[in-house]
Amino acid sequence: MDIHRVFAEAVAWMDGKAVRLGRVDMRRDRLEEFARASLTHDDHVVVEATGNAAAVVEVLAPHVGRVVIANPKQVRLIAHARIKTDAIDAAVLAKLYASGFLPEVWVPDERTGALRRQVSRREQLVRQRTRIKNIVQSILHAHLVPPCPHADLFGHSGRAWLARQTLPEDERQAVERHVRTLDRLLEDLRVVERDIAEHALEDGAVRRLMTIPGIDMIVAVGLAAAIGDVGRFPSAEKLVAYLGLNPSVRQSGEGPARHGRITKQGRGHARGLLVEAAWAAARAPGPLKAFFGRVASRRGQHVAAVATARKLAVLAWRLLTRGEDYAWLRPALQARKLRSLELRAGRPRLHGLRGAAFDYNIKGIRQRERQAAEAAETAYRKLTEGWAQSGPRKGRARTSAAGEERRSEAARRG
Repeated sequence: MDIHRVFAEAVAWMDGKAVRLGRVDMRRDRLEEFARASLTHDDHVVVEATGNAAAVVEVLAPHVGRVVIANPKQVRLIAHARIKTDAIDAAVLAKLYASGFLPEVWVPDERTGALRRQVSRREQLVRQRTRIKNIVQSILHAHLVPPCPHADLFGHSGRAWLARQTLPEDERQAVERHVRTLDRLLEDLRVVERDIAEHALEDGAVRRLMTIPGIDMIVAVGLAAAIGDVGRFPSAEKLVAYLGLNPSVRQSGEGPARHGRITKQGRGHARGLLVEAAWAAARAPGPLKAFFGRVASRRGQHVAAVATARKLAVLAWRLLTRGEDYAWLRPALQARKLRSLELRAGRPRLHGLRGAAFDYNIKGIRQRERQAAEAAETAYRKLTEGWAQSGPRKGRARTSAAGEERRSEAARRG
């Protein structure tokens, strides 16, 4: 049996042939019904070593001869040993520095360092929150509790549903402890995000980055904290390499250069934020959406997301260097972002008053801004529809008609 979260696929081996028995619902009553109807005491059942394997064995064991739990294959990673001492390390560092080959690390100023620590604290809190939620889900999984019918298991309705589930007493106490821990983490997360939002309101670079589609407060602050002083990057390619979004290159002798996957060097957290922002930008109208679609049609969506993340890094460098906002900024949407930023910073709510984001609630204004962005997206598609896979050469877009004409001429000459 290949067991999953909500169902199991059962196959019987009889007379040298595999006979499919169908899917079994992973609920205790349905699993018992399947065992009584389809299995005998002479059968042996094999299941994977998953989180709910023990409960499956408990249900099936009275109905079959034996239940076997199969261990997954382990992959052993062997680290390469190196001979090194403190004295050798110090001597190597001294020689590299004396010769001018020691790569130095930029030391951020106090304000940027504090922002980086806050961003790191938020990331840790989010990971702990995810870990607590996964532990609760694993407890439910191990006892064959069906998935929560509500969108949020830890919301008001989800918690009421969770309290009605049948669990052993020790497991129920563990779930209650985890829920209390989750509440404390959420409160700490609000405090940290309030401090980050206060910094974002005072930082013009963060507000400028938020003019880019797909970039919200968290992405903008994380990227600004990673970049620090944008002047230390003489070109956009340097920033892309710092974030590890540049492709790896292999070249030796007279052979051609081979480009592979991205290097994934530098600040991984900022790189991950840009990839998440790329997925959001791919859903918003504008040139970035058209760029994502063009790459996705040739290389797939995942490669397109990384390529869009790289373009976002280049765009961020240009905006910060030139001190300009995004050309296809949607003012009403930007006002809504800033108002949300103010609320997260603890600013008072303005009930009954028209705030800066009021225009976003007017359908006509919102629609006109969206149409302008869609027009830019259409213009980009027309510009790039004839480009080759390697992009335009010498800054000129090659149309499909021109490419077809050249191919025909080459065929006549050949």
